[in-house]
Amino acid sequence: MKLSKQHECCGGNQANQFIELKEVLEKYRNVKGALIPILQDTQNLYGYLSKEVLEHIAVQIDIPISHIYGVVTFYSQFHLNPRGRNIIRVCQGTACHVRGAKAILKTLEDQLHIVAGTTTEDLRFTLETVACIGACGLAPVLMVNDDTHGRLTPESIPAILARYS
Repeated sequence: MKLSKQHECCGGNQANQFIELKEVLEKYRNVKGALIPILQDTQNLYGYLSKEVLEHIAVQIDIPISHIYGVVTFYSQFHLNPRGRNIIRVCQGTACHVRGAKAILKTLEDQLHIVAGTTTEDLRFTLETVACIGACGLAPVLMVNDDTHGRLTPESIPAILARYS
């Protein structure tokens, strides 16, 4: 995910706010059923889909904003709020649950001062839970971005977080 332009869509220079989005919309101008690719490209551009961006898309492609919100809220790949530079996914699968995933999640929430599903104020971390990471032999497991960390204990969490400062 491209995060360098993450928050330029909101509160930035009004005149330049949608220049790159114009290119995305032009790319799909004559493509029928292109809403999802437009939303994917837009999220890649800004890091998330702000209200202002969604309203602009709705006007430009003449689709009701309610329909766009329906699509965005249906698919878990889309995000309506800013996301952190580091996405932490804590496995909640059976093997991880049995081996202490709840304590790992609680430790992360305490260390980051957020709850699962939210992002730290400094946009450093987003904390999420997932049904299964697929590394049951390493349970309990979490991923930070593309890095897998396994055989976790609550005591191992501060060192992991420090690696992503």
